Amino acid sequence: MQSYPKPKSFDANLIVIGAGSAGLVSAYIAAAVQAKVILIEKHKMGGDCLNFGCVPSKALIRSAKYMQQIKDSKKYGIKKANAEFDFADIMERIQNVIKKIEPHDSVERYTSLGVDVVQGSAEIVTPYSVKVGDKTYTARSIIIAAGAAPFVPPIKGIENIDYLTSDNLWEIRKQPKRLLVLGGGPIGCELAQSFARLGSEVTMVEMLPRIMIREDEEVSQLIADKFTTEGVKLLTEHKAVEFIKKGSKKTLLCEHDGNTVEVPFDEVLVAVGRAARLKGFGLQKLDIPVSKRRTIEVNDYLQAGYSSIYACGDIAGPYQFTHTASHQAWYASVNALFGLFKKFKVDYSVIPWATFTDPEVARVGINKTEAKEKGIKYEITQYPLDDLDRAIAEGEDAGHLEVLTVPGKDKILGVTIVGAHAGDLIAEFVFAMRHGLGMNKILGTIHIYPTRMESVKFAAGNWKKAQTKDWQLKLLQRFHRWRRG
Repeated sequence: MQSYPKPKSFDANLIVIGAGSAGLVSAYIAAAVQAKVILIEKHKMGGDCLNFGCVPSKALIRSAKYMQQIKDSKKYGIKKANAEFDFADIMERIQNVIKKIEPHDSVERYTSLGVDVVQGSAEIVTPYSVKVGDKTYTARSIIIAAGAAPFVPPIKGIENIDYLTSDNLWEIRKQPKRLLVLGGGPIGCELAQSFARLGSEVTMVEMLPRIMIREDEEVSQLIADKFTTEGVKLLTEHKAVEFIKKGSKKTLLCEHDGNTVEVPFDEVLVAVGRAARLKGFGLQKLDIPVSKRRTIEVNDYLQAGYSSIYACGDIAGPYQFTHTASHQAWYASVNALFGLFKKFKVDYSVIPWATFTDPEVARVGINKTEAKEKGIKYEITQYPLDDLDRAIAEGEDAGHLEVLTVPGKDKILGVTIVGAHAGDLIAEFVFAMRHGLGMNKILGTIHIYPTRMESVKFAAGNWKKAQTKDWQLKLLQRFHRWRRG
């Protein structure tokens, strides 16, 4: 690494580049401990999650679910139900949701907290200085939290197609009649199901053998079956080869089993993943290392090449979750401000996530697939949601809880939940794993009836039953026989 002179004094204790989840949390923590912090954002406060990702997608999912519930009205004892909607109104509602949340991440709020917010493009000049326009700011430490952007694969002819991504999707006001979704990961799955529920003819093209490849095979299949039932056409093991546009006609050519498959469409949503934003703010000039995953390479303390530069969130990886970005931001900001006394290694031991399809899929720790790949021994406990009173009453009883534990012990290795509100239900397991609590502690905790949270306790109950040995039951039987005289 090149050596740079350190200024004798600094404009701030910390400069944060990017006002997404990681950047906002970093700036918030710094301000809370009375440090002088400069937050630089070139686009929108709130970053991708507020403006293009989590918030708008969940608003769309809610509207689409409402329409699906109307289609399924007989399931709820309603003979007939109808609803009319204008797609543009749904998209405007999404913008209103964003506007309602915006104040949480606004310039005004962070200024009131003591953060100096600077609008503009940042360029890191030295490990201690950042240039914005004609002005240069100095700080003892810099945190890079520039996030990620949708990855657009170099498919032949794609430059001739006005493709959609999770960034510009929210600008459209005319519903696509035939929507092609490229990619079967979480983003593609959530949006494909939503558009299908709103009436679009949706075709999903995935190069791998199944959608949601990070989940166990039966989980992927359950979601795939649900999609098929709702009209989503799934083309797995189809490699996108070329986009062809002739007048108003658009077609994707795919390769499948040595044959060419034509997929006609009106609009295409590219949802094959997100790539860290590595260009445009001086990383190359300082030779800041980049990992094989094309993210900024950081050490256990989230330092990036120089002791004064840190990186967190999507640009650092290894996870691309808003909550992980916030988690990393604590380590980055504390290490940047107080590393003189003690540095903290970032902890990835318990990272949960959810895909907000219907049913939802939530996970923490390892699943069966990963356990087998890593040679980890485990026991499986399942609890089906069609046994849960609240799920049955609400007509949303598809799915299950699956818990992996250490053989013969109650230590939790991982949990997968498939079902309504899975993203909420997983929280108790996350808490238990983070604080070393096992299945016995969950079983010994009162859960309100009738709630979905009971499923967590019932899963623990099933685990307990499986741990009980035949000889123990026989001994109890003899004891009670003796007590009866």
